Amino acid sequence: MNNKSDKKIIIMVVAMALVVCVGSVLSGSKTTNEESSSSSSSASASSTYTVEHLRDQSGLYASQNDEEVKIMYLTVSSGNSEENTNHTWSEINEYSVYDYENMGVDRYKVEGLLQVGDKNGPVSGELGYGLSAPNATVQIRGQSSSTSTQKNYKIRLKGNYEWNGQQTIALNKHVSEGLRFRNKLAYDLMRQIDQMMSLRTTFVHLYVKDNTSSGNGEFVDYGLYTQVEQLNKSALKVHGLNRSGQLYKVNYFEFYRYEDAIKLNTDPTYDVSKFEEYLEIKGDDDHTKLINMLEAVNNYSLDIDDILDKYFDIENLSYWMAFHILMGNLDTQSRNVYLYSPLNSNTWYFYSWDNDGMMRELENNYLGRETSSWEKGVSNYWGNILFQRCLKSEKYREALDNAINDLRSNALSYDNVDRLTKKYASVVKSYALSGPDKTYLPITESEYDDEVNNFATLIDVHYQNYLTSLQTPMPFYINLPTTANGKLTLSWNNSYDIQGDKITYKAIVSSTPNMSNVIGEYEGEWLNFNIDMPSSGQYFIKVTATDSNGNEIGAFDTYPMEDSTAYSTYCFYVNSDGTVSAYGS
Repeated sequence: MNNKSDKKIIIMVVAMALVVCVGSVLSGSKTTNEESSSSSSSASASSTYTVEHLRDQSGLYASQNDEEVKIMYLTVSSGNSEENTNHTWSEINEYSVYDYENMGVDRYKVEGLLQVGDKNGPVSGELGYGLSAPNATVQIRGQSSSTSTQKNYKIRLKGNYEWNGQQTIALNKHVSEGLRFRNKLAYDLMRQIDQMMSLRTTFVHLYVKDNTSSGNGEFVDYGLYTQVEQLNKSALKVHGLNRSGQLYKVNYFEFYRYEDAIKLNTDPTYDVSKFEEYLEIKGDDDHTKLINMLEAVNNYSLDIDDILDKYFDIENLSYWMAFHILMGNLDTQSRNVYLYSPLNSNTWYFYSWDNDGMMRELENNYLGRETSSWEKGVSNYWGNILFQRCLKSEKYREALDNAINDLRSNALSYDNVDRLTKKYASVVKSYALSGPDKTYLPITESEYDDEVNNFATLIDVHYQNYLTSLQTPMPFYINLPTTANGKLTLSWNNSYDIQGDKITYKAIVSSTPNMSNVIGEYEGEWLNFNIDMPSSGQYFIKVTATDSNGNEIGAFDTYPMEDSTAYSTYCFYVNSDGTVSAYGS
């Protein structure tokens, strides 16, 4: 039996029974599809909305050949100062996002001629064929990835030029992950999940000719990239969503109120650059709905189930979280996601972005990378105020558990993940282990093969982590110590146990991050203890929580050392005047 087909048949039957056409609006309800002006007026007249689930346009992917590698030829040249394209290709590749922030300037661009072809060159009928003048601008993209030698690129086509219905071409190298197909695999798995939205993806082999003053005018092999459809107003439209709604790309956002930055655009103190430190504005810039939602989420007098019913779609949120828990995608608790809310709707939806952090355990072992005790299962999401409140809800946990089990039985089954993994490895491996990419690949060929062969087994590892996390206390933060009457008071926030088990804490204070020179210890139920005031210098406190069944979790805090990380550890300084300062302050 094909579960996905059966579900779609049921949806079609229900839709026909209700006589609901795609893109229309029921009286008193909202739609996630592109709305006509008449339907928008109808929805605006009603104060009561019922949630409609997001459903992707499956026809978008009908012509997508997942085993094809598109060949692109990019010729770059210097342009003009007005468009910020009067730079060299060497300059484009020299600076990271952080360099631009320090310089206080926008990211440099160059003019580009993008052409699509085959191994012999541009092909008739494809983008850019027969052109000699630029049809695009080019700049680097990404955040932390921008510090790598191999860059990611954002190519913005000009005028009426487009490729596969897209004007913004995002080329991602994924230099920090060895398999080089994780992101595409994730989106293609999402295509198989009715409850999730996906994006169009393509493998790209890129050649670049540098005609700026830094180049020699010859095409150079830049290796393999993954092109991922940019989620913007145009993408919303083609995916059947409402392009007139709110769309934010999460940079770093834990659903706190952030009153100093998240403001209405009519506020005289509104600063868009400060706002976008948290959320990049990709849709309508009226932030009223966003602020209303944040105020509700941060109001503990309101029941979280009522908040979820009013502002979120539990199906969307639970499947989004379930997917990333089972895929072990740790970097999703505060970024790598879009928030979308349609016109005439109070509901916010989660749309996945940048999934190359998933399924990393084997690779982390090869590279000696560590993770903390809380970066597993639901505890990975505990630092986010929305997710924390959700996970305290029995109703939400039941929805999450149902989504987890559905995905394990269908799209994220061992057989399905293993099949796709080996299919993409057969395409990508030859590129990853040759040309310019081999130089920067973080793993060996034997490790590559081992990772491919064992990749799908990680789904069950992540599932077991999920079950364990439900039985384990939740992580917490250690506070900056305080001083009074010759005593140093060490304290931390309380942990939380979903099962309601009793929690005790163990704290160690040391002058070394490995706790080898202990100057104070505590074990018990309290959230603080005192020690005699130590002499001035650097100190560390490590705190763990244990429930009555022996399940243990460490604090969120970490201290980075030269070759490793001290987990569950908070660094502070006792100053010569008796005051205390936090590390990095």
